[in-house]
Amino acid sequence: MYSKELTKGTLQPIILKLINSRKKMYGYEITQEVKKITSGKIDISEGALYPILHRLEAKGVLAIEKVFIGKRVRKYYTVTQSGKQMVAEVTREINNFIDTLDLIFNIETKTS
Repeated sequence: MYSKELTKGTLQPIILKLINSRKKMYGYEITQEVKKITSGKIDISEGALYPILHRLEAKGVLAIEKVFIGKRVRKYYTVTQSGKQMVAEVTREINNFIDTLDLIFNIETKTS
């Protein structure tokens, strides 16, 4: 599993990209899907997830749909139309950042 320090700056883009690709997701589902996709290398705690979801909702990037399951309410998050633009922007930025990290961390193979 990657350290919290290493993943901290990528959690929001990961969450946004995942919700956008699945159309709608609820909190626990997000944490489990990230864990599954990354073979457990990225583990998003509820303490990290929900502040990000709430912040994105407040900014109008995410919308919430409440579904009653028995006596419980499950909140499904969807990316809004304006949020879709943000997903595209953070996807470009992350991919560019990965390319930049590759330049730094694989410098020996590129200069040989």
